Amino acid sequence: MNDPIIKDLQSKNDILAAFPVIKQLRSHLDEGTYLELVNDAMEHDGYKMFALFEKAQIVAVVGFKPMITLYYGRFVWVCDLVTDENTRSKGYGEKLLTFVHTWAKEHQYESVALSSGLQREDAHRFYEDKMEYDKVSYVFKRTLDD
Repeated sequence: MNDPIIKDLQSKNDILAAFPVIKQLRSHLDEGTYLELVNDAMEHDGYKMFALFEKAQIVAVVGFKPMITLYYGRFVWVCDLVTDENTRSKGYGEKLLTFVHTWAKEHQYESVALSSGLQREDAHRFYEDKMEYDKVSYVFKRTLDD
């Protein structure tokens, strides 16, 4: 049996291949907007996207960016983490998040942080119980009017 592999997604085709899995988390995006946002984030924010492949099929995707703030210091912010709904509970999310931890350490970042929607209780259990994340704050958002 082949071990899953993690691949850095950089080309347009690779990024588009991840869209069906990302769409499960970011259902508000159409393919064109997704591609535009990923490209813009990569160019301007240092956003990185990796996919975990099992038998040449994308089964999970992570997008993250290295950041520096006064609150967290040097850290990696996980923007997107999703396992295909047909392959959940097989350890793919854990494998990708562990990959992010390793990447962060290798690049001299001190921690990894993320936010998770209030309704995603299964994800919260995964982050807190399985991955040993601490709940340290609430995230607030305001949409700006035209």
